[in-house]
Amino acid sequence: MAAKFELYTDKSGEFRFRLKAGNGENILASEGYKQKASAENGIKSVKENAPDDARYERKETTAGKLMFNLKASNGQVIGTSQSYASASGRDNGIESVKKNAPDAATDDQT
Repeated sequence: MAAKFELYTDKSGEFRFRLKAGNGENILASEGYKQKASAENGIKSVKENAPDDARYERKETTAGKLMFNLKASNGQVIGTSQSYASASGRDNGIESVKKNAPDAATDDQT
């Protein structure tokens, strides 16, 4: 199975997307958007920015886990990863986004 973006509506009625790897694991999630078009633009921005390593902000959570944000050229966060126990796990997540996001199809579940 190929990686894909899932576009969906959350419980509060906001539009969100997540990038799922070929194995079904979530590798990147968006914030909530009021407009569907804004979420669709977020997906486009992820596709454009994913290959650029400089767009990834590597961070540590307050619980001591590791994660990353993908940022657009204007510095705005366009996607957030899950938490990882190790730096290698986080770095593998980044590589997965770089590899999968540019060509991933969108599964519109709205």
